[in-house]
Amino acid sequence: MTATIIGIYTFYILVRLYVSVMQIGYINQIKRRGAVLMGEREYLDAANYAVAKEKLGMFETFVEFGLFLIWIGGLMRWLDEAFAVQSQSVHAIVVVMGMVLINSLVQLPFGWIAKFKIDAQYGFNRSSVAQFVKDTLISTLLTIVIGSLMVWIVSMIITSSAMWWLWTFVFIFAVVIAINMFFPTIRALFFDKVTPLENPELREQIEALMAKTGFVSSGVFISDASKRDARLNAYFGGLGKTKRVVLFDTLIQKLSPSELIAVLGHELGHFAHGDLYKNIAMVGAMLFAMFALFGNLPETLYMELGVAQSPQIIMVLFILLLPVVSFVMMPLMGLVSRHNEYEADQTGAELGGAEHLVNALKKLVSENKSFPLSHPLYRFFHTTHPPVVERLRALGADIYVQIDSGYADPCPKD
Repeated sequence: MTATIIGIYTFYILVRLYVSVMQIGYINQIKRRGAVLMGEREYLDAANYAVAKEKLGMFETFVEFGLFLIWIGGLMRWLDEAFAVQSQSVHAIVVVMGMVLINSLVQLPFGWIAKFKIDAQYGFNRSSVAQFVKDTLISTLLTIVIGSLMVWIVSMIITSSAMWWLWTFVFIFAVVIAINMFFPTIRALFFDKVTPLENPELREQIEALMAKTGFVSSGVFISDASKRDARLNAYFGGLGKTKRVVLFDTLIQKLSPSELIAVLGHELGHFAHGDLYKNIAMVGAMLFAMFALFGNLPETLYMELGVAQSPQIIMVLFILLLPVVSFVMMPLMGLVSRHNEYEADQTGAELGGAEHLVNALKKLVSENKSFPLSHPLYRFFHTTHPPVVERLRALGADIYVQIDSGYADPCPKD
């Protein structure tokens, strides 16, 4: 059984690496065949940026695989035995959070390289070393506090019910919903400073836009995201009365009011179509399948690993294998998400004007250095948004992509 799990994980890693190799080869091949949506220099920068991030991701995948083998090969058993305490719940917290912190420590250099090497090279990073350390410490403390509470509750469920996997699913799914409700508040408290939008004319336009779709918000806010990053973004966060509109200050600086309204119209399209609830439902389905699987793993697996079928080991295995299940589920979730993006674009065009949304998408691609083309395999496994070329075409824009000496469509619709 252990060999089977290692084989499945190895296959998952090989597929991920193959997809990355195909994406890198595709970008390097097509980047010199005529710029799309950008100037020639910007287009090459976007291509090189995408390749640099993908190469870093490949190296991280190798490290992830090695770490998985180390955990399976004995580190999991050592951690369980070395930090044993009398209380089952405390033992579970120590083991599971220890595993999470070890993984986070191994992954930390990749976050550093991504921000201070790659992002800095291409003009995105505005964060200082002190800010990075502060954010990392806050994230770690939140992980320890919230994670420990969750591990304690899950441990209690596992030891008290034969149907632990079902009740654990119910609890974790409730946590997912709570995170979606309170994410904007948590982010504002610990990371970004948000202030009410002061431009009365723009605020009135946004409020009128929200009224058209019945979106009731607790306010429209500006985030000081530019202190960390130069990318443009905005989000509608929260559920129920906690909903709020948050605009990155970089978005306000780069888009015209008409373009901004069109982008917010797109986001409101997601609300109007219930996309957030659809996404939560898909996550729920994935979690249910995962917990049902783990609730029926044979005891021989634990015997082969040399560990007891204890709450902490069940949770450690869950964390180790969750990326595999997520990767398998991603194509379906991506297919639904890309369909939702087309629908949201149509709503954005209706509310803010197709021309303004087209202009806004072009600016977003350019400012964020988002390479507009990708290999079909990469889109299948990784992307939640359709190729921007196709989004623009669906909005009525004439966009052509040069392949060799002719013109072809490398981005078929889903």
